[in-house]
Amino acid sequence: MKIFLKVIVFSLITIGFFAGFSNFGVPRIEPAPPPEEAELDLGAMTMDRFIALGGEIYNGKGTCTLCHNALGRAPLLDKTATVAAARLKDARYKGAAKNAEEYLYESLVKPSVFVTAGFGKAGTNDTESPMPDVSGGAIGLKEAELKAVVAYLQDLAGAEVTVSIPTGLGQTQTKEASAPAAAPRPPAKDAPTLLAQFTCTACHKVKGQGGVLGPDLSKIGATRDKNYLRRAILDPNAEITKGFVPTMPPNYGEQMYAKEVEMLVDYLAGLK
Repeated sequence: MKIFLKVIVFSLITIGFFAGFSNFGVPRIEPAPPPEEAELDLGAMTMDRFIALGGEIYNGKGTCTLCHNALGRAPLLDKTATVAAARLKDARYKGAAKNAEEYLYESLVKPSVFVTAGFGKAGTNDTESPMPDVSGGAIGLKEAELKAVVAYLQDLAGAEVTVSIPTGLGQTQTKEASAPAAAPRPPAKDAPTLLAQFTCTACHKVKGQGGVLGPDLSKIGATRDKNYLRRAILDPNAEITKGFVPTMPPNYGEQMYAKEVEMLVDYLAGLK
């Protein structure tokens, strides 16, 4: 009986130790503070600087080059401004734009109004684009940022830049916060919401739906364990799946809450 009690006491002490260590000894994965919004004096900005701002957004925050690149995952956009007039007359176009500038803007927020042949979601006969609305989700471009990208695309194609520099539209750039200045975003309620919020399906297929820039995750749980999946989220360049190039942002560990990472790991592990 004494031996049994000793085993029980030892077990409780061991469990208590690991519980305490997991709660207080293991560093928590917390997202970086929301960036502090910085105002730009758009009224004093030159058109050249506005176009350059659009280029910075296109190659950075907008994540456009993840898909629109020489790999052929999505159409190149270097001539989009010059072919816009023809797109507006195409029978497949189903938007409301009246000119090239409006078409470029519309293609950023409603990408399915015209889908280039061969680049639509699988099974949609090129009627639905895998591209997300870049004014929402994890990208979240502001009005002024969208107009700057349109100006950049017009300049990139050698077309006339017809965009007017907006005024009074608020934040267009961000700077690193020295201290948390805004309330943290609420955690995603479930994994599908999290996938949508971070536009994961723009590159990955999940349950047969999504892009092809990254590996198909529809049955990833049948071949990969949770440790692999967790590392793939937090350090995506640690191991690149054969046939793919490193395009996944490396900072999801800073953007997602720890419980969101674990929720996503559990969800992916269950896809079999």
